Amino acid sequence: MNPALAVVSGVLLILIFPRFNLTWLAPVALTPLLIACARESRWKRRFLNGWAGGFVFWFGVCYWIQFVLEVHGGLGRWGGWATFTLFAVLKGLHMALFSTLAGFLMPEPWAIPAVAALWAGIERTHGPLGFTWLDLGNAGINMPFPMRLAPFTGVYGLSFVFAMLGCGVALVILRRPRVQVAWILVLPLLLVLPSAPARDQGPEQALLVQPNVDTEMTWTQRVLDRVERELASLSDATPSRLIIWPEVPAPFYPSDNAFHEYTSNLARRENAYFLFGGVAYAPGGAPLNSAFLINPDGDMVDRYDKIKLVPFGEFVPDIFGWVNRITKEAGDFQAGNRVVVFPVGEHRIGAFICYESAFPDLVRQFAHGGAALLVNLSNDGYFGHTSAREQHLELVRMRAAENRRWILRATNDGISAQIDPAGRVLFRAQPFQELAAAVTYRYLSNQTLYTRYGDWFAWSCLGIGLALSLIRAGSRAHRRP
Repeated sequence: MNPALAVVSGVLLILIFPRFNLTWLAPVALTPLLIACARESRWKRRFLNGWAGGFVFWFGVCYWIQFVLEVHGGLGRWGGWATFTLFAVLKGLHMALFSTLAGFLMPEPWAIPAVAALWAGIERTHGPLGFTWLDLGNAGINMPFPMRLAPFTGVYGLSFVFAMLGCGVALVILRRPRVQVAWILVLPLLLVLPSAPARDQGPEQALLVQPNVDTEMTWTQRVLDRVERELASLSDATPSRLIIWPEVPAPFYPSDNAFHEYTSNLARRENAYFLFGGVAYAPGGAPLNSAFLINPDGDMVDRYDKIKLVPFGEFVPDIFGWVNRITKEAGDFQAGNRVVVFPVGEHRIGAFICYESAFPDLVRQFAHGGAALLVNLSNDGYFGHTSAREQHLELVRMRAAENRRWILRATNDGISAQIDPAGRVLFRAQPFQELAAAVTYRYLSNQTLYTRYGDWFAWSCLGIGLALSLIRAGSRAHRRP
């Protein structure tokens, strides 16, 4: 029965995110797992139960990775499934650890805040330990009440709230004393936090170019010339002070004299700042996934090199050495080491690239460094027709709300979007279409608590959650005959 409860939690966690979007299940998604933790006294059994639930979650929510590995990684159907299954097995270890330690906390009268802290803290470890994607709190992106926390704690505060509610429901089902559930009564205090800013179109205008370039195209000089002409035509659609091209699979090398002249001429002709994705090279020759900004005079302002690289896409983790990289550059990409804030007249903007939207602490460093506008350059073409596009957009929306910044999102074949400082999508382009969209925005300079101090809440939760669970584990071991 307990393994089944853990699997149910894994299924509920899948259902709260795109493709299903049953977000009303978020407050009870962890409840079955926590009931199983409370009923199982053996930590090894709790570990296995949590591992099963974690495997189901990652297998179900990131199912699109198998498609990427099969179609774009050249592994074939069975190679793609085998590699993806191993990925889900490894990612399930996070929930296995949570389940193991949560069992020590569930009998305590302060189980609700302790379990919530443990969950939020372990979520923060996904990125440093290899791969991060959707956190529990992302399910609250359309919930005005818990979203009040985002500018203060980041997404992890919302995860904390949902974990509190899940634990509270578990304690009610387990018929614990009401006083142990009373911790839930602190949640109405969220009303003292500021509500989301009002809707605002903003006075500035930018042009988002979505070229819809085939990710598997064979690149010849003739094909490249045609794509460049099409992009130039799209960029001429509406006069704008800022033109944004996405990360694209085309071989755009600004170090090439011809391409450099092409981009400089475009910026001069449109009298606009021109931000686009391309490939640069490190001093040692390794490729860099980069964002470039050219000013209206045609001069290169600066370059940002992507810091958080995509596993399998831009490098292959050692444990998966047999997997082909998705990108076509020779050799693994090299990670950048500098957060760049581009000057645009009297203002500054920050551009993060594709998968970096899954890293709250990285994105907030652009705003902390002075960026009054955030831009996301992405190529979601490798996702095909899966729900990963919607999942990716959900991540970007949370980054806007955490930093109270407009985010303009340009993607190769969707979903390009205009996102306001509350995380609301004011415009979204249809995927798989070639288009140019004129959108508005506003430069903002105020900094949220999260922008200033980053993941102070999540790291505090991790320290407190681990300390309390290990102390309780030690005391119980000491009491045994």
